[in-house]
Amino acid sequence: MESRVHEGHNVKRFREMLGIKQDALAYELGENWTQKKISLLEQKEVLEPEVLYMVAKALKIPETAIKNFDEEQAVNIIANTFEVGSIGYQQNHNPIFNPVEAILRLHQEKIDLYERMLKEKDEILIELRKLVNTNKL
Repeated sequence: MESRVHEGHNVKRFREMLGIKQDALAYELGENWTQKKISLLEQKEVLEPEVLYMVAKALKIPETAIKNFDEEQAVNIIANTFEVGSIGYQQNHNPIFNPVEAILRLHQEKIDLYERMLKEKDEILIELRKLVNTNKL
C-alpha cells in the first residue's frame, strides 16, 4: 500500500522546525493571508502549485521538500541505518560549539522578519501622518 504525502502537514512540519509561527508565515505571504488561512492550508493534502511555490519561497526551502517529505520513511531510514559505531555513538571530548552563534543562526530569520515588520509599521505611520496633515489644511 502506497502512503500519500500530505503536503499541508509537511508545511506545518517545516514551519515548526524553522521556528516560524503561523501568523509570521501569513505575514510573509502577503496581505491576503491570515493565521487562520495558514491553519486551513496545513490541513490540505495537496496544495495548488502556485500556493506551494509561494509557501516554499517564504520558508526558504525547495518545493520538492514539501511535496516529497515522508516522515515515516525518514524514521525508517534512520532506524535501519543506525548501529553501534555510527556517529551518534561516538563521543567528542573536545567539541567546538559557540552557543551564541548557534542561537543567532537559528533566530536570524525571525530577526529579519521583525525588522521588516518594524520598517513597514514606520512606513504606515509616515503615510498616516501625511493623510492627517493633508486633511487639516
